[in-house]
Amino acid sequence: MAAIDDSVEVVQKDAARKKANIDWGATTVIGVIAGLLYGGSREALASASKDAEVMLKLGSTPDKREQYRVMRDAMEKRFIRVARGSILGGAKLGLFTACFSGLQHLLAERRGVHDAFNIAGAGSATAAAFGLLLPGSLRWRARNVLVGSVLGAAVGLPLGWVQVRLVESAKERIASMPPNAEDTENVKKSRVAATIDRLEETFTK
Repeated sequence: MAAIDDSVEVVQKDAARKKANIDWGATTVIGVIAGLLYGGSREALASASKDAEVMLKLGSTPDKREQYRVMRDAMEKRFIRVARGSILGGAKLGLFTACFSGLQHLLAERRGVHDAFNIAGAGSATAAAFGLLLPGSLRWRARNVLVGSVLGAAVGLPLGWVQVRLVESAKERIASMPPNAEDTENVKKSRVAATIDRLEETFTK
């Protein structure tokens, strides 16, 4: 009986770990996409402010070939700036999101509970690490680490509390919904069958 309980616990831990990996991957992808959009749009707005200089050059150049060359150079520079901003924005925000989400799930696994302190700890550690990577002297980096850890915890704690409350509210709404008898029976059968199959595979190894 103890062996069966241990096997069930191992199966549950594996399922929780797979769920955490899927959540980490989805969060990282969202961070990369958001960084791409933010970096590209910021560089596009910065490039739009330089259109006046291009128009002045075009107005002062009577030659059509020279106007075409100026316009082509301006478009190429804008494309390069937008592409570079998108790539850097996606890499930076994607790396930050990956570290934050990974630390959050790691703390939840080690502590055995999902609460706001996991998010606050992950935010503090991630902000401190990125503060250490910023250029500058050792004293400046130490200051960035201290400020980043404090800001990460200060911002992460209320956001974590809101997230936990939203998850609890969603679970309460799902639990209050009247279940379908046939669907409930099918779910129970599928879970029992899956557990039995995993136990059989464990004992046959």
